[in-house]
Amino acid sequence: MNINVGDIVARSSYNRDVLFRVIDIQGEIAVLYGEEVRLVADAPLDDLEAVQRQEYMDRKSKEEQRIQRSFSLIKQDYELIREQSEYEATNGYEEEKRFFQLPGKVLHVDGDASYLQKCLTFYEKLNIPVYGVHCLEKEMPHKVPALIDKIRPDILVITGHDAYSKSKGKKGEIKAYRHSKHFVETVHEVRKRIPNLDQLVIFAGACQSHFESLIGVGANFASSPSRVNIHALDPVYIVAKISFTPFTERIRVWDVLRNTLTGEKGIGGIETKGLLRTGMPYNILEE
Repeated sequence: MNINVGDIVARSSYNRDVLFRVIDIQGEIAVLYGEEVRLVADAPLDDLEAVQRQEYMDRKSKEEQRIQRSFSLIKQDYELIREQSEYEATNGYEEEKRFFQLPGKVLHVDGDASYLQKCLTFYEKLNIPVYGVHCLEKEMPHKVPALIDKIRPDILVITGHDAYSKSKGKKGEIKAYRHSKHFVETVHEVRKRIPNLDQLVIFAGACQSHFESLIGVGANFASSPSRVNIHALDPVYIVAKISFTPFTERIRVWDVLRNTLTGEKGIGGIETKGLLRTGMPYNILEE
């Protein structure tokens, strides 16, 4: 069966574990992007099997169920925080006062246009203010600092695709990773402008990224401690927890990771302050 750009495929040598979309074909080698995980891979054409529509739909259905379970947990967290804010704003419900909340503003820079759109959809569902930009990973160190100056976000997400290649070096060597060096350079350049870890919260990385280097240059949260794949939407879940935690509270790392689709093997981080601010009064202007 012929394999073409745009086809959904799986790798026979990996027991069809991950679904990929063919992005490019160079001779007998296909460049692949994960359909649900932020993994980029190269594979010989003769190792690829086209995924039939029914199998694709079945696997997508199971994935959607996982996503909805995680999304529901995030919504529960948000409702609990809102109830707590309402209780405090009304002096234990003794006064009738209306309040408003300002979650942290997000700049989400993504190397994958399709994943960016998925993430923006979920930010919208969660009512998180976001500015999304599609940018190739290798261009991020040069373009993201200017975006920071323009957007002035509270949270920066730097993600896309990545992969560790054993043939290029040991796991501790950043040269062995597809895009980790670009993510690291980007965080480094941004931290030159905003060194305070609470003034700008940064999530950086993708599948199998060099976690230690990203944390070392100033990311608050990063992937991937165990060099495993992370889900396309994991950055959104990290951001949601930060955005909906009051700025007077500090976030325990496990509280951030427990609602992600990947967990602590795929994502880690450091203690960070929340960003949610509550204000009053809430006025509805009559037209």
